[in-house]
Amino acid sequence: MRSVGLCIGASTISCAQVEAEPVDDFNKVKIIGHLIKPHEGNPKKTLQSVFESLNLNPDDKIAVTGRKFRESINLSTITESEAVEYAYQFAKPSKIKCPAVISAGGETFMVYVLNRFGRISNVITDNKCASGTGEFFLQQLRRMNVSLEEASRWAAEEKPFSVSGRCSVFCKTDCTHATNKGIPKSKVTAGLCKMMGNKILELLKKIERRNIMITGGTVQNRMMIEYLNKEIQGLIVPEEAPYFEALGAALWALKNDSISYFGISSLVKTRKISFENLPPLSNFENMVDFKTMNRNEIREYDRCILG
Repeated sequence: MRSVGLCIGASTISCAQVEAEPVDDFNKVKIIGHLIKPHEGNPKKTLQSVFESLNLNPDDKIAVTGRKFRESINLSTITESEAVEYAYQFAKPSKIKCPAVISAGGETFMVYVLNRFGRISNVITDNKCASGTGEFFLQQLRRMNVSLEEASRWAAEEKPFSVSGRCSVFCKTDCTHATNKGIPKSKVTAGLCKMMGNKILELLKKIERRNIMITGGTVQNRMMIEYLNKEIQGLIVPEEAPYFEALGAALWALKNDSISYFGISSLVKTRKISFENLPPLSNFENMVDFKTMNRNEIREYDRCILG
């Protein structure tokens, strides 16, 4: 028996393939493949390319989780919280009960509080500000012309430059001013990682910081994870963390009846558009005057923004 799970996230689509004998024991389930693809705002096209790359059997079972776009897919869907519960039972270390699972993704950080049976009893989310999320971190690296590989080589012991975490505008301004003043990019990056870690710790105010599991694409941010390791005793980073919800969807599909897959042409539901499409803004570029700002104007702008 084989199944496929997909998670349509804010910035990526992740996929996990598993196989097992028809038994209830997750210990006998094997992950046979996984992939993660950024969709760059076009989840439909990326999802189709993912299915083109899969070697599916006619009797493979499929389930989808993730953001609202999942409701447009002609396949069985489950909520992210359901997927997290299934993946947690598979990935948790034996004889350890986690009080919570942190989901640290591209758009939102949230904490799933677990009861003693490993079921979700509460969900704690952040204030929805973009600062501190995975996609925001990547944007700032691009603005500083720093690659993710380069950032991953910098040690967490690097003294971080303090950046604001309460607002994405303030944070970007802090990063820009720091690099303009000659602050090393490694220190600014370390500051961003510490700010992201603090965002997570804020969500754990009422939870014992012990044996907490963290998932999501930002687990690949080594500096952030090393910082959290100092603050959370026994922090658990499962190997399946970057595609955790996709794994949960695949495990759900193993145990439940699912809608059959009839090919890429019928993958996405066709919907009648209830409003007219407008021409692209690029058609009107000649109607816009682009102006530059001198130093005095920039200072005045910063003074108005920062107060």
